Amino acid sequence: MKSNELKMELTSVDDLFEGVAGKDVFNVERAIPIPIEKLYDFPDHPFKVVDNEELRDMSETIKERGILHPLIVRQREDGNYEIISGHRRKKASQLANLKELPCIVRNLTRDEAIIQMVDSNMQREKVLPSERAFAYKMKLEAQKHQGKRNDLTSSQIATKLNTTAKQIGKELGESKDTIYRYIRLTELIKPLLDLVDEERIAFTPAVDLSYLTEDEQMVLHNIFLCDEKTPNVSQARYLKLLSQEKRLTTEKIEEIMQKEKPNQIEKFKFNRDRIEELLPRNVATDKQVEDFIIQCIKEHNAREKKRQERDR
Repeated sequence: MKSNELKMELTSVDDLFEGVAGKDVFNVERAIPIPIEKLYDFPDHPFKVVDNEELRDMSETIKERGILHPLIVRQREDGNYEIISGHRRKKASQLANLKELPCIVRNLTRDEAIIQMVDSNMQREKVLPSERAFAYKMKLEAQKHQGKRNDLTSSQIATKLNTTAKQIGKELGESKDTIYRYIRLTELIKPLLDLVDEERIAFTPAVDLSYLTEDEQMVLHNIFLCDEKTPNVSQARYLKLLSQEKRLTTEKIEEIMQKEKPNQIEKFKFNRDRIEELLPRNVATDKQVEDFIIQCIKEHNAREKKRQERDR
Protein backbone atom coordinates (compact mmCIF):
# COMPACT_ATOMS: atom_id res chain seq x y z
CA MET A 1 0.00 0.00 0.00
CA LYS A 2 1.37 3.32 -1.04
CA SER A 3 1.91 5.62 1.95
CA ASN A 4 0.23 8.98 1.96
CA GLU A 5 2.58 11.84 1.30
CA LEU A 6 2.53 14.56 3.92
CA LYS A 7 2.67 17.93 2.25
CA MET A 8 3.94 20.88 4.29
CA GLU A 9 3.97 24.48 3.13
CA LEU A 10 7.08 26.03 4.61
CA THR A 11 7.10 29.68 5.57
CA SER A 12 9.85 31.69 3.91
CA VAL A 13 12.51 33.31 6.04
CA ASP A 14 11.32 36.76 4.98
CA ASP A 15 7.72 35.97 5.93
CA LEU A 16 8.82 34.42 9.21
CA PHE A 17 10.52 37.60 10.40
CA GLU A 18 8.16 40.04 8.74
CA GLY A 19 5.66 41.67 11.11
CA VAL A 20 3.08 44.35 10.59
CA ALA A 21 3.28 48.13 10.35
CA GLY A 22 7.00 48.12 9.55
CA LYS A 23 8.01 46.06 12.61
CA ASP A 24 9.54 42.58 12.87
CA VAL A 25 8.48 39.83 15.28
CA PHE A 26 10.61 41.43 17.98
CA ASN A 27 8.61 44.68 17.61
CA VAL A 28 11.67 46.55 16.35
CA GLU A 29 10.91 49.54 14.13
CA ARG A 30 12.24 49.26 10.60
CA ALA A 31 13.57 52.14 8.52
CA ILE A 32 12.34 52.78 4.99
CA PRO A 33 14.04 54.97 2.33
CA ILE A 34 12.24 58.27 1.71
CA PRO A 35 13.24 60.82 -0.99
CA ILE A 36 14.88 63.82 0.65
CA GLU A 37 12.57 66.28 -1.12
CA LYS A 38 9.61 64.69 0.70
CA LEU A 39 11.13 65.44 4.12
CA TYR A 40 10.08 68.76 5.68
CA ASP A 41 11.27 70.51 8.83
CA PHE A 42 9.00 70.24 11.84
CA PRO A 43 6.78 73.37 12.05
CA ASP A 44 8.30 75.97 14.43
CA HIS A 45 11.28 73.70 15.05
CA PRO A 46 13.16 75.56 17.84
CA PHE A 47 16.59 73.98 17.35
CA LYS A 48 18.96 75.75 14.97
CA VAL A 49 20.75 73.95 12.15
CA VAL A 50 23.96 75.91 11.62
CA ASP A 51 26.13 75.40 8.56
CA ASN A 52 29.43 75.15 10.43
CA GLU A 53 32.52 72.94 10.51
CA GLU A 54 30.80 70.34 12.67
CA LEU A 55 27.96 69.99 10.14
CA ARG A 56 30.44 69.64 7.28
CA ASP A 57 32.34 66.96 9.22
CA MET A 58 29.03 65.14 9.62
CA SER A 59 28.47 65.46 5.87
CA GLU A 60 31.87 63.89 5.14
CA THR A 61 31.10 61.01 7.52
CA ILE A 62 27.77 60.43 5.78
CA LYS A 63 29.56 60.32 2.41
CA GLU A 64 31.87 57.61 3.72
CA ARG A 65 29.54 55.56 5.91
CA GLY A 66 25.99 56.62 5.13
CA ILE A 67 23.29 57.46 7.69
CA LEU A 68 23.99 55.38 10.80
CA HIS A 69 20.85 56.42 12.68
CA PRO A 70 17.57 56.71 10.74
CA LEU A 71 15.53 59.89 10.96
CA ILE A 72 12.26 59.81 12.91
CA VAL A 73 9.36 61.25 10.93
CA ARG A 74 5.58 61.33 10.79
CA GLN A 75 3.45 61.45 7.67
CA ARG A 76 1.59 64.61 6.69
CA GLU A 77 -1.86 64.77 5.12
CA ASP A 78 -0.31 65.65 1.73
CA GLY A 79 1.71 62.41 1.67
CA ASN A 80 5.01 64.07 2.54
CA TYR A 81 6.75 63.77 5.91
CA GLU A 82 7.83 66.12 8.69
CA ILE A 83 10.97 65.42 10.67
CA ILE A 84 10.72 64.75 14.39
CA SER A 85 14.39 63.90 14.89
CA GLY A 86 17.16 64.35 12.33
CA HIS A 87 17.12 67.93 11.01
CA ARG A 88 20.93 68.19 11.15
CA ARG A 89 21.30 64.77 9.49
CA LYS A 90 19.03 65.93 6.66
CA LYS A 91 21.07 69.12 6.13
CA ALA A 92 24.36 67.21 6.21
CA SER A 93 22.91 64.68 3.75
CA GLN A 94 21.94 67.48 1.38
CA LEU A 95 25.55 68.70 1.48
CA ALA A 96 26.59 65.11 0.71
CA ASN A 97 24.16 65.06 -2.28
CA LEU A 98 22.13 62.10 -0.99
CA LYS A 99 18.81 61.55 -2.76
CA GLU A 100 16.95 59.57 -0.09
CA LEU A 101 17.32 58.93 3.64
CA PRO A 102 16.43 55.99 5.91
CA CYS A 103 13.47 56.99 8.08
CA ILE A 104 11.33 55.43 10.77
CA VAL A 105 7.71 56.54 10.30
CA ARG A 106 5.70 56.91 13.49
CA ASN A 107 1.96 57.39 13.77
CA LEU A 108 1.87 60.34 16.18
CA THR A 109 -0.44 63.24 16.93
CA ARG A 110 1.08 66.72 16.68
CA ASP A 111 1.37 66.98 20.47
CA GLU A 112 3.02 63.55 20.72
CA ALA A 113 5.39 64.53 17.92
CA ILE A 114 6.31 67.80 19.68
CA ILE A 115 7.17 65.96 22.90
CA GLN A 116 9.37 63.44 21.05
CA MET A 117 10.98 66.18 18.97
CA VAL A 118 11.92 68.20 22.07
CA ASP A 119 13.12 65.20 24.07
CA SER A 120 15.33 63.87 21.26
CA ASN A 121 16.99 67.25 20.59
CA MET A 122 17.59 68.04 24.27
CA GLN A 123 20.15 65.21 24.28
CA ARG A 124 22.53 67.36 22.22
CA GLU A 125 25.83 68.37 23.81
CA LYS A 126 25.09 72.10 23.63
CA VAL A 127 21.62 73.63 23.61
CA LEU A 128 21.31 77.42 23.31
CA PRO A 129 19.13 79.38 25.75
CA SER A 130 16.77 80.40 22.92
CA GLU A 131 16.44 76.76 21.87
CA ARG A 132 15.61 75.70 25.43
CA ALA A 133 13.13 78.57 25.77
CA PHE A 134 11.01 77.70 22.73
CA ALA A 135 11.41 73.94 23.20
CA TYR A 136 10.18 74.09 26.81
CA LYS A 137 7.28 76.30 25.73
CA MET A 138 6.26 73.90 22.96
CA LYS A 139 6.49 70.86 25.22
CA LEU A 140 4.52 72.56 28.02
CA GLU A 141 1.75 73.47 25.57
CA ALA A 142 1.72 69.95 24.09
CA GLN A 143 1.50 68.24 27.47
CA LYS A 144 -1.18 70.72 28.56
CA HIS A 145 -3.30 69.70 25.55
CA GLN A 146 -3.07 66.00 26.38
CA GLY A 147 -6.04 64.98 28.49
CA LYS A 148 -7.42 68.51 28.24
CA ARG A 149 -10.75 69.16 29.94
CA ASN A 150 -13.14 72.05 29.42
CA ASP A 151 -14.67 72.05 32.91
CA LEU A 152 -11.57 73.21 34.81
CA THR A 153 -11.56 76.48 36.71
CA SER A 154 -8.74 79.00 36.22
CA SER A 155 -7.11 77.92 39.51
CA GLN A 156 -7.29 74.26 38.44
CA ILE A 157 -5.71 75.13 35.09
CA ALA A 158 -2.88 76.98 36.86
CA THR A 159 -2.35 73.96 39.13
CA LYS A 160 -2.26 71.65 36.11
CA LEU A 161 0.29 73.89 34.38
CA ASN A 162 2.49 73.92 37.48
CA THR A 163 2.29 70.12 37.68
CA THR A 164 3.19 69.83 34.00
CA ALA A 165 6.13 72.23 34.33
CA LYS A 166 7.34 70.28 37.37
CA GLN A 167 7.11 67.03 35.39
CA ILE A 168 9.05 68.52 32.46
CA GLY A 169 11.68 69.84 34.86
CA LYS A 170 12.07 66.41 36.44
CA GLU A 171 12.50 64.79 33.00
CA LEU A 172 15.11 67.35 31.94
CA GLY A 173 16.93 67.88 35.24
CA GLU A 174 15.56 71.38 35.85
CA SER A 175 13.31 72.90 38.51
CA LYS A 176 9.77 74.04 37.71
CA ASP A 177 10.81 77.66 38.23
CA THR A 178 13.74 77.27 35.83
CA ILE A 179 11.40 75.91 33.16
CA TYR A 180 9.19 78.99 33.52
CA ARG A 181 12.20 81.33 33.51
CA TYR A 182 13.46 79.87 30.24
CA ILE A 183 9.98 80.21 28.73
CA ARG A 184 10.03 83.91 29.69
CA LEU A 185 12.93 84.37 27.26
CA THR A 186 10.49 83.82 24.39
CA GLU A 187 9.13 87.31 25.22
CA LEU A 188 12.46 88.90 24.25
CA ILE A 189 12.85 90.49 20.84
CA LYS A 190 15.13 88.43 18.58
CA PRO A 191 18.13 90.83 18.69
CA LEU A 192 18.23 90.66 22.49
CA LEU A 193 17.66 86.90 22.50
CA ASP A 194 20.60 86.55 20.10
CA LEU A 195 22.76 88.40 22.65
CA VAL A 196 21.70 85.86 25.28
CA ASP A 197 22.75 83.01 22.96
CA GLU A 198 26.09 84.77 22.41
CA GLU A 199 26.52 85.04 26.21
CA ARG A 200 26.65 88.84 26.05
CA ILE A 201 23.56 89.07 28.25
CA ALA A 202 23.47 86.68 31.21
CA PHE A 203 20.44 84.47 31.82
CA THR A 204 19.17 86.14 35.02
CA PRO A 205 19.06 89.74 33.73
CA ALA A 206 17.64 88.45 30.43
CA VAL A 207 14.63 87.03 32.27
CA ASP A 208 13.95 90.44 33.86
CA LEU A 209 14.35 92.20 30.50
CA SER A 210 11.64 89.96 29.03
CA TYR A 211 9.07 91.94 31.05
CA LEU A 212 9.89 95.14 29.16
CA THR A 213 7.64 96.16 26.28
CA GLU A 214 8.83 95.56 22.73
CA ASP A 215 9.55 99.29 22.25
CA GLU A 216 11.55 99.44 25.49
CA GLN A 217 13.55 96.39 24.42
CA MET A 218 14.28 98.05 21.07
CA VAL A 219 15.65 101.13 22.85
CA LEU A 220 17.85 98.89 24.96
CA HIS A 221 19.17 97.10 21.89
CA ASN A 222 19.92 100.39 20.15
CA ILE A 223 22.02 101.40 23.17
CA PHE A 224 23.93 98.14 22.80
CA LEU A 225 24.57 98.84 19.12
CA CYS A 226 26.02 102.26 20.01
CA ASP A 227 27.97 101.48 23.19
CA GLU A 228 27.97 97.65 23.46
CA LYS A 229 26.61 98.02 26.98
CA THR A 230 24.34 95.36 28.41
CA PRO A 231 22.54 95.48 31.78
CA ASN A 232 23.69 93.56 34.82
CA VAL A 233 21.27 91.95 37.30
CA SER A 234 20.52 95.08 39.35
CA GLN A 235 20.05 97.26 36.25
CA ALA A 236 17.73 94.71 34.63
CA ARG A 237 15.60 94.46 37.77
CA TYR A 238 15.33 98.24 38.00
CA LEU A 239 14.33 98.46 34.33
CA LYS A 240 11.67 95.80 34.91
CA LEU A 241 10.31 97.65 37.94
CA LEU A 242 10.04 100.98 36.12
CA SER A 243 8.42 99.28 33.12
CA GLN A 244 5.78 97.62 35.28
CA GLU A 245 5.09 100.98 36.94
CA LYS A 246 4.77 102.63 33.50
CA ARG A 247 7.63 105.01 34.38
CA LEU A 248 10.28 103.73 31.99
CA THR A 249 11.21 106.25 29.30
CA THR A 250 13.92 106.28 26.66
CA GLU A 251 15.82 108.89 28.69
CA LYS A 252 15.56 106.74 31.83
CA ILE A 253 16.86 103.65 30.01
CA GLU A 254 19.84 105.66 28.72
CA GLU A 255 20.51 107.06 32.20
CA ILE A 256 20.48 103.61 33.80
CA MET A 257 22.70 102.08 31.13
CA GLN A 258 25.29 104.90 31.32
CA LYS A 259 26.05 104.12 34.96
CA GLU A 260 29.34 102.31 35.45
CA LYS A 261 29.04 98.73 36.68
CA PRO A 262 31.21 98.12 39.76
CA ASN A 263 32.00 94.62 38.58
CA GLN A 264 32.67 95.62 34.98
CA ILE A 265 35.32 93.34 33.50
CA GLU A 266 37.73 94.98 31.08
CA LYS A 267 37.59 93.33 27.67
CA PHE A 268 40.70 91.91 26.07
CA LYS A 269 41.39 93.68 22.76
CA PHE A 270 43.55 92.55 19.86
CA ASN A 271 44.36 93.53 16.29
CA ARG A 272 42.02 91.30 14.30
CA ASP A 273 43.87 91.97 11.03
CA ARG A 274 46.83 90.00 12.38
CA ILE A 275 44.83 86.78 12.78
CA GLU A 276 42.09 87.21 10.14
CA GLU A 277 43.76 85.02 7.53
CA LEU A 278 44.38 82.27 10.11
CA LEU A 279 40.72 81.94 11.12
CA PRO A 280 38.46 79.18 9.71
CA ARG A 281 35.82 80.49 7.32
CA ASN A 282 32.96 79.68 9.73
CA VAL A 283 34.49 81.92 12.45
CA ALA A 284 33.04 85.37 11.88
CA THR A 285 31.55 87.05 14.96
CA ASP A 286 33.59 88.31 17.90
CA LYS A 287 32.07 85.58 20.07
CA GLN A 288 33.10 82.88 17.58
CA VAL A 289 36.64 84.33 17.43
CA GLU A 290 36.82 84.32 21.22
CA ASP A 291 35.58 80.69 21.42
CA PHE A 292 38.06 79.63 18.72
CA ILE A 293 41.01 81.26 20.50
CA ILE A 294 40.02 79.71 23.85
CA GLN A 295 39.74 76.26 22.21
CA CYS A 296 43.19 76.67 20.61
CA ILE A 297 44.69 77.61 23.99
CA LYS A 298 43.07 74.58 25.65
CA GLU A 299 44.42 72.25 22.96
CA HIS A 300 47.87 73.85 23.25
CA ASN A 301 47.86 73.38 27.03
CA ALA A 302 46.79 69.74 26.66
CA ARG A 303 49.62 69.03 24.19
CA GLU A 304 52.11 70.82 26.42
CA LYS A 305 51.00 68.77 29.42
CA LYS A 306 51.46 65.51 27.48
CA ARG A 307 54.91 66.63 26.32
CA GLN A 308 55.99 67.42 29.88
CA GLU A 309 54.73 64.02 31.06
CA ARG A 310 56.75 62.26 28.34
CA ASP A 311 59.89 64.21 29.27
CA ARG A 312 59.76 63.24 32.93
